Amino acid sequence: MKQKSLWVGLLVGFWFCLTWLGWTPTAAAFSEEQKLLLQSWRLVNQSYLDDTFNHQNWWQIREQFLRKNLNDRAAAYTAIEQMLATLDEPFTRLLRPDQYHNLQISTTGELSGVGLQININPDTGFLEIVAPLPGSPAEAARLKTRDRILSIDGIDTTRLTLDEAAARMRGPAGTKVSLTVLSNGAETSQTVELTRQRIALSPVIATLDRSTDPPVGYVRLNQFSANAAKEVADAVTDLKQQGAKAYILDLRNNPGGLLQAGIEIARMWIDEGTIVYTVNRQGISDSFSALGNALTDAPLAVLVNQGTASASEILAGALQDNHRAILIGEKTFGKGLIQSLFELPDGAGLAVTVAKYETPAHHDIHKVGIVPDRPIAQEPIAYAEIGTEVDHQYKAAIEFLTRDTILAKAS
Repeated sequence: MKQKSLWVGLLVGFWFCLTWLGWTPTAAAFSEEQKLLLQSWRLVNQSYLDDTFNHQNWWQIREQFLRKNLNDRAAAYTAIEQMLATLDEPFTRLLRPDQYHNLQISTTGELSGVGLQININPDTGFLEIVAPLPGSPAEAARLKTRDRILSIDGIDTTRLTLDEAAARMRGPAGTKVSLTVLSNGAETSQTVELTRQRIALSPVIATLDRSTDPPVGYVRLNQFSANAAKEVADAVTDLKQQGAKAYILDLRNNPGGLLQAGIEIARMWIDEGTIVYTVNRQGISDSFSALGNALTDAPLAVLVNQGTASASEILAGALQDNHRAILIGEKTFGKGLIQSLFELPDGAGLAVTVAKYETPAHHDIHKVGIVPDRPIAQEPIAYAEIGTEVDHQYKAAIEFLTRDTILAKAS
């Protein structure tokens, strides 16, 4: 009898030891699909900005989706997407392997598609255009910021995730895709057929406007890719050598990109001061500051519009709040959330909203945007018309820099 009690005691002790180490019999039995869902759940659990998880029991959500029939990888992806959808926040999302690969390409090289930056409006749930890429089929078709995309090749976009919509618009160069679009303010929709093409993602275009006195260097930044900071630095240095005495930084229709690129570019214009504050879910604030090595202190005007979003707003807000530049144009998009990208074991990725940012003056611009110092309305113009007589925002910047140079430098 004593021997039997001893064995029971040893088994109970062994069980508690294994439990303390975090092992359970069911954990060893998890399928690869369940493990993928668990890892996705864990990444959100550890880092998601909203620690209420949209006011729901996140552990209970885990158990609910683990009980689903995850028979294959497609079923696991669907379950993860449904799990993340309970957060009701479009920027935290699963990137299937091809989507994750395309995202990596978009920040480093080129892609094939129609050239649209898109977003799901968190207030309306509709798929909207953030900005068409310069020189793209979408830009040639005059699709505009805030236009709604109702369907893609006849498929209702309300049934698609953001990445599914993007994937349907990409494809081999020369192939066609049909979009049903409701223009901002219009009552009836239109259907446009676009031919996909290879789209170079060179982030910077720079020219010197010699028709002005003093000469003005123009730098257009299309997105914050991995090489954006170097290309902006090279452009400013080259324009300075050509004789530029003032600068226009064009962030119109720039949907953002890499946070670090935005910080590095801000440091090229600001010698001292805070560039941006970030706030995590514990309410802990961190900041990034200038490093005292600005490339120039010449007068600067920044062009913004409704397509200026995310990292573009970080840069614009830093320049405005530090009184380094005057902002000209229209109110910006209003995306003040920061995502971290996690790679999953099977080549998929998980984008998780981990923080929000505030401008140096502690403005939270999410869903609000940044109001320019000089509001100037602008009807949509073609890429080739930028910097011409029909570009009223560019003309206002030139007028400011050439007539009020001393005021601009003092500000």
